[in-house]
Amino acid sequence: MAGQSALDWRGAVPVSTRFDDPYFSLDNGLAETRHVFLDGNDLPGRFRDGFHIAELGFGTGMNLLAALLLWRQAGQTGVLHFTTFEAFPLDGDAMIRAQSAFPEVKTLASELGPFWTAGARRFELPDLRFEMIEGDARQTVPAWRGKADAWFLDGFSPAKNPELWTPALMQAVAHHTAPEGTAATYTAAGHVRRSLDEAGFVATRTQGYGRKRHMTRARLG
Repeated sequence: MAGQSALDWRGAVPVSTRFDDPYFSLDNGLAETRHVFLDGNDLPGRFRDGFHIAELGFGTGMNLLAALLLWRQAGQTGVLHFTTFEAFPLDGDAMIRAQSAFPEVKTLASELGPFWTAGARRFELPDLRFEMIEGDARQTVPAWRGKADAWFLDGFSPAKNPELWTPALMQAVAHHTAPEGTAATYTAAGHVRRSLDEAGFVATRTQGYGRKRHMTRARLG
């Protein structure tokens, strides 16, 4: 069931009261995104016009900012497609407050801020086509008609948000992955890797970020 997310704050880090879990690393959320989701999907090396990123768990929008910033820094031409699945969207003010903690994305955050304030669920820029699909990912991902080149699996921890890590949902993710597509996530939970393997990915445990010793990278077999 979709709805607006409820928050507490630990300094600049928003914490979901529904799942009792922070939205990003208490160490450095932007650095974590770069390590886990960008490096974990071999980006920017795989970027091309029309490259499609899909994401489970939009949260503060940090992953979008990091991906689009990397796209621009790499001098990539064309349009990045970014589709995110989110059951409990943050309001615009909370997103902007969380993003403001990272000076590196200040200019880009200011560019996109009006969309969040307006509650936009889809918009286009010359180099970005964005869509948020709101609702329970167990229903919305299977119903999606797209295929992603790279998945950012960024739900709250499997222990606190198991609905976003079920074998059936990982199977839906695989079904909506382009040939040679990839996925990455901060968790190294064995049952998540097994679910990815059973869905058709080849999942490997690699070095994590900060306090997390390991993470998971996967490539569609």
